[in-house]
Amino acid sequence: MYVTLSAENRPVHGPLSARGTTSAGLPTLVKAGQHLYREGDEVERLYQVSNGVVRLTRMLEDGRRQVISFGYPGDIIGFPADGRHHTDCDALVDTTLFAYRRTALDTGDGDPDLHLALLEAALREISAMQDHVMMLGRKSALERVASFLNVLTISYGEDIDTHRRIDLPMSRSDIADFLGLTTETVSRAFTTLRKAGVMSLDGAQTIVVRDPCLLAEMAAGED
Repeated sequence: MYVTLSAENRPVHGPLSARGTTSAGLPTLVKAGQHLYREGDEVERLYQVSNGVVRLTRMLEDGRRQVISFGYPGDIIGFPADGRHHTDCDALVDTTLFAYRRTALDTGDGDPDLHLALLEAALREISAMQDHVMMLGRKSALERVASFLNVLTISYGEDIDTHRRIDLPMSRSDIADFLGLTTETVSRAFTTLRKAGVMSLDGAQTIVVRDPCLLAEMAAGED
C-alpha cells in the first residue's frame, strides 16, 4: 500500500481466497468519506482492498496530519499494533474490501494458506515502509512526486495510444502529506512535469503521462 514501491513489488490483485486459500473474505463496502476504522480501535479484522482507494492517516501531537499510505486494489490494511489500529482509515471513493478475522494472522490453525498470505503481506508492508523512509530521506521533491506518479501510472494506469492515463482520487494536500512536502511544492512539481512534456492534466484529478520513460528517469533521479 506504499505507492512508492516499484511496480514489480506491487501485491497481486484479487481476494486472498482466490490465491489458494479456502477462507473467503467477507465483502465490506465503505462509501466515499466514511471511515472503515479509527486509530486506537481494537483490531478485529484485516482488510484487502478489492476496488476503490482508501487513505491511512495519523494526527501528530501538534495537530498536523501525516498520510501514512494509500490502499489500492490488492493491498491489505489494518495490521495491528498492540492489538489496535495505529491509523485512521477512510475511503477516498466508494470502496469494496474483503474482511478477514484477525485470528487468521495470529494462528494458522483455521487456514494455514490464509495465515501465510497475511504474514507475507505484513512482511511486504515492513519492506515497503523501509523503502518509503529511504525515499523521503534521499530523494528531491521532484523525484518524490515523479516516483509517486510513476508507480501509480504503471500499476493502475490505462493505456491511451502511446500514453498512460491515471485518475487520482486524492488531493494535492494528501500527496503532500504522504511525501513529506507542502501542497505548494507538489503543485510546483506538477507544473515542472507539465512544462517538461512528461504529463498533462485532463481535469483536476486526471493525469495523462505522455512520456512514461522520462517520468521513470525523473523518478530515479536520472538527468
